[in-house]
Amino acid sequence: MKLGARIFKTGIAIVLALYIAKLVGMTSPVFAGIAAIFAIKPTIYRSYLSIVEQVQGNVIGAVVAVAFGLIFENNYIIVGLAALITIMIMLRLKLENSISLGLVTMIVILESPGEHFLEFAWLRFATILIGILSAFIVNLIFLPPKYETKLFHRMSNLTEDIFTLIRLILSHDSEHHVMKIEIEKIRDRLVKVNQFYTLFNEERRYFKKSTPEKKRKTVIYRQMVTASQDCFDILKLLHRYEYDIVKLPEEIQIQLHERLDFLINEHQKLLFQFLGKVKQNDLYDEENLNTYHEDLMKLYIKEIEDEKHECDNQSYHFMRLLSAMMDYQEQLKHLSILIDSFKNYHKEDNEVSIQEEVEE
Repeated sequence: MKLGARIFKTGIAIVLALYIAKLVGMTSPVFAGIAAIFAIKPTIYRSYLSIVEQVQGNVIGAVVAVAFGLIFENNYIIVGLAALITIMIMLRLKLENSISLGLVTMIVILESPGEHFLEFAWLRFATILIGILSAFIVNLIFLPPKYETKLFHRMSNLTEDIFTLIRLILSHDSEHHVMKIEIEKIRDRLVKVNQFYTLFNEERRYFKKSTPEKKRKTVIYRQMVTASQDCFDILKLLHRYEYDIVKLPEEIQIQLHERLDFLINEHQKLLFQFLGKVKQNDLYDEENLNTYHEDLMKLYIKEIEDEKHECDNQSYHFMRLLSAMMDYQEQLKHLSILIDSFKNYHKEDNEVSIQEEVEE
């Protein structure tokens, strides 16, 4: 098991919150540590959004607790009613992410009402606020991991695995039920890649001159994810229509195999080109590529006519696969244009450093 940056930041935030609460004389510093757990986030931007929501939730929980503590006697039914009111208010204000902390604040304030209830409520409110601010300080000081490196590693590995599965199906070396399980795993990994893209997109640059580079990289990574998704769509179609593909005329199977090999190889080259490991080149001759698709379709139609039998389902499936390949080709073409543009405008700082990943 790897200990990631977020695990360390959570531990540090708890320790800092406990020390500060103890230093300023809070009677129950443990609540500051609890609040720090809720407030720690993977990025500075999310931490900023979180602290705004958490402070609002803390205030709402405290106000509801004080109101109920002054009006009603302390019992479990009143605590439950106060919790309902707190949840309703926070849902109304669209503070769903802060409901847990708001309820914690409300419960700890209603825990021991008495003669000095207002003073007690203020101390509990301030203690939890210390925990929130401690987590924010930790997020500022201990910078989040480089999500660009993590995103590229995961996306590159995922794409390579998709290529491998496609080649296995085309070579008829795959087991249908095993491939189904692998495709589900790929689907889950695509979801995680999109999550890392979101985290990378949320990272903020603090120097104005680096902003254009970050924006262009964000667009490129979005296009990389889209191209990988299109490649995955082809994998799903190949798996779904595997038995129909086997029945295709041998010449068409060979051309289909060659065409997919070409697209996969160009996709790999684009990833290496982005890393600066291969030179820029003209990957696409659009006229020849369109002609290739037309020739492949004409060949397929001719084979159907020569066979003189009904192939409606097979034709429909082949058309879907060919359409997916054309979409994939267009996405790769767009990715090539974006990478070329990025390399031309950012010649001095346009490489992704390949580092060992640190688990978040």
